[in-house]
Amino acid sequence: MTNEKTVSEAINYRRSVRIFDAEKPIETSLVKKCIEQASLAPNSSNMQLWEFYHITSKDMIAKLAPLCFNQNAAKTAQQLVVFVVRKDLWKRRAKSNLQFLDTVFGKNNPKSEQSSREKTGRNYYGKLIPFVYGDVLGVFGWIKYLMILITGLFKPIYREVRNKDMRIVAHKSAGLAAQNFMTSMAAINYDTCPMEGSDTWRVKRALNLPFGAEINMIVSCGIRTEKGVYGERFRVPFEEVYKEI
Repeated sequence: MTNEKTVSEAINYRRSVRIFDAEKPIETSLVKKCIEQASLAPNSSNMQLWEFYHITSKDMIAKLAPLCFNQNAAKTAQQLVVFVVRKDLWKRRAKSNLQFLDTVFGKNNPKSEQSSREKTGRNYYGKLIPFVYGDVLGVFGWIKYLMILITGLFKPIYREVRNKDMRIVAHKSAGLAAQNFMTSMAAINYDTCPMEGSDTWRVKRALNLPFGAEINMIVSCGIRTEKGVYGERFRVPFEEVYKEI
């Protein structure tokens, strides 16, 4: 695994592999390194509302495969990585960001002595994030939404403030992490297949996840067989999706 691919090479090499070679194990430490690189993905407000469950136990893989509807990618996987959204941890993550600001600027600085960057950061994680993520049974979300609608009549403003909006935001961030992971795996000639098809409630129960956790996707891992890639890659013509303005 010494000759790693370039980013472009890894992107072109990566395919959704449905059948993995049972005779070719992959190294847990290398997969873990790719998960570490997944955690470096860009994410909304640096809130990092994700967790990564690295499944190396063959018993657990066998338990999860039926919950992925016995897809070949799940049944033949050497390892699995479950990308989990933890929007429910927003208070803890906001606090972590504030603690990071303490290490950068120092603690308990008088407001009159704070730089504009420090004031912005502390207001962002201390006031704006609680406003955006805070909600009670969806009621506050609609109140915020009405406030945004009125304010938006007069100036550009961030509009995704309801609970369902923030769920989308958190899932997008987890998706970015998953892409980082799969590209990192491709760079070292390891193969993956992102699986959205699963009984997410039963997967949560199998992994003993809390109520507020949500499954973003399950990525199966291994080394492809000749039959592992189902045909040539198809994309609609690039001109159909590329718009230069």
